[in-house]
Amino acid sequence: MRSPLLIFLLLLLLMHSSSAQKGGQARIDSLLTAMQSVHKDSNLVNLLVDLSFTYSSIDPDAGIKYGKEALDLAINLDWKKGIADANRTIGVNYSYGKSEYSTSLQYFLESLKLFEELENKPGMAKVLSNIGVVYWYQSNFPKALEYYLKALQIDEELGDKNGMAGRLSNIGIVYNSLEDYQKALEYMLKGNEIDQLLGNKQGVASNLGNIGEIYRRLSNYPKALAYDSTSLRMYEELGDKVGIARNLGNIGAVYLEQQSYSRALEYYFKALQMSKELGIKIGIAVNLGSIGAAYLAISESKTTEDLDRLFGGDKTKALQQSKVYTDSAIVLFSEIGDLNTLFNNYERLSSIQALLGDYQGALKSYKYYSLLKDSVFNMERDKKLTETALQFEFDKREAAIKAEQEKKDIRQNNVRNSIAAGLAGALIFSAIVYRQRNKIKKEKEKSDAEQQRSEQLLLNILPREVAEELKANGTAKAKAFTMVTVMFTDFKDFANISEKVSAELLVDEIHYCFSAFDNIIQKYSIEKIKTIGDAYLCAAGLPVSNYTHAIDMVHAAFEIRDFMNRRKTEKEVKGELPFELRIGIHTGPVVAGIVGVKKYAYDIWGDTVNLAARMEQHGEEGKINISGSTYELVKTKFNYTYRGRIEAKNKGMIDMYFVEQKMN
Repeated sequence: MRSPLLIFLLLLLLMHSSSAQKGGQARIDSLLTAMQSVHKDSNLVNLLVDLSFTYSSIDPDAGIKYGKEALDLAINLDWKKGIADANRTIGVNYSYGKSEYSTSLQYFLESLKLFEELENKPGMAKVLSNIGVVYWYQSNFPKALEYYLKALQIDEELGDKNGMAGRLSNIGIVYNSLEDYQKALEYMLKGNEIDQLLGNKQGVASNLGNIGEIYRRLSNYPKALAYDSTSLRMYEELGDKVGIARNLGNIGAVYLEQQSYSRALEYYFKALQMSKELGIKIGIAVNLGSIGAAYLAISESKTTEDLDRLFGGDKTKALQQSKVYTDSAIVLFSEIGDLNTLFNNYERLSSIQALLGDYQGALKSYKYYSLLKDSVFNMERDKKLTETALQFEFDKREAAIKAEQEKKDIRQNNVRNSIAAGLAGALIFSAIVYRQRNKIKKEKEKSDAEQQRSEQLLLNILPREVAEELKANGTAKAKAFTMVTVMFTDFKDFANISEKVSAELLVDEIHYCFSAFDNIIQKYSIEKIKTIGDAYLCAAGLPVSNYTHAIDMVHAAFEIRDFMNRRKTEKEVKGELPFELRIGIHTGPVVAGIVGVKKYAYDIWGDTVNLAARMEQHGEEGKINISGSTYELVKTKFNYTYRGRIEAKNKGMIDMYFVEQKMN
């Protein structure tokens, strides 16, 4: 079983952006001694900030206490940089030590604002990276990448090799979370190369552990163990308990995938105990979930050696133990807000409950898993992530071209001044200008292509008209449409089927069907709005109004129905359980616009949406159920069966019709 192991990312942050962690208790004693002979001035603020950072991996409550003392003193001194530093160290303690990300983000944003006012670029880079960590833990990978790239850009401007190493490694971890392992290795190795040149042992130790994790995911277990073991030895030499705990868990994960369950549990329990001693909530949660995964694997293993030794051969006891640890992990991950790992634990819990015969509980857990996975892994997120990376590369290229152009302009002026020296000089000048212009033209063509690609990605996220308004004005207003046609589809007996097939096959089938739906509605210029679990929502007649929206939608519904009928036949021939689809359509007014200000999504609201859902709920599999208002717009184009006035929940009596076929 491939259960993802969460990397302790904040370790990287503190390694590369602060030296406060390196002395441990000895450093704390030294700082406390120094504080006794310092006046209440900026020097004391710096000592308190340093002390707060040092405590973040040992006792975050003490770290917050000293950080707030530093903040109060800096405010009394009206020292803006001290206020910024204090806010940042308090944020580090809340995120790294206590996993309270919303609180930490407030302190980080206040710190960033102050550093920006001071034009303090080193401070800005550190806080930008801190904010990237918070977003990464919340599984908001586009935002994490955005802030890491901003920090990296500043580090490159400053020539800060230490900062660059940390940011490159952090970007590698984002790509590792996205399962783009080649990119993850590329960035991680770049960061590690810089750390080695700097002699940063803690940075190298962290990088090696992360590289080992990537090789584990690539199923290269010998390399994974080699990197993890080297990292573990380095952390033991440094006396860094956080790093030790993290690598013990990494090694446990390798043994789990090699089906060496006793060895895996040995390392997981050591990592769990150390995480508890350190009070690192994220580490506790990760290892609880990993132990739950190991016990589930033991219950499903073809060999019974571990099952016999640990549970006397009783699979039920192994499953119950797996459930205890998985439940505990879910509680902690819910508190932390780590959706990325939470949905994996819900998937495991669903499997455990099904094996224990608790099918109702299994279905409930699977629904949580499905909803969380939709939140974390979706097309819009991936497009936004790609757009962020492209924009960063585009901006860098534009800056490089501009700088090169300025240099060339200077050279061209010098050449012009020498024209009077003779014809030979003029010919040389002409040749230089030609080559320069040709090179500039090629660079500009590359930049234009990148910009066009970025714009195309935006059009994949939003309707063209909305995207154009957003680019022109920076905002896109919500609009009211007096008449659009909305379609809801839903799979019949989805819950029953989900109990009988694996989660992987279930998700693959939903993806296959919804991809076909996407292609069909695109032919009729229908706008896909969203999917909700196994439901599919789309609308015709927006963002550009037209008079054929109802007819277009019914045509699309027929094609979707026919596709599902063909798919049913294919599945039955293979002896597999098929999905059967209900389709509901209603026409009426809606309001449409962009949801949120950061992560855009186009959505629709209004009673029309609710009525379309009622049409689907009161439909039958393999049939298209439409409301009276839709019927009035399409009645001359199709044949129907009038179903009468049917009561819809909270909507009263509604005329409903089954659309049967096109008129001859």
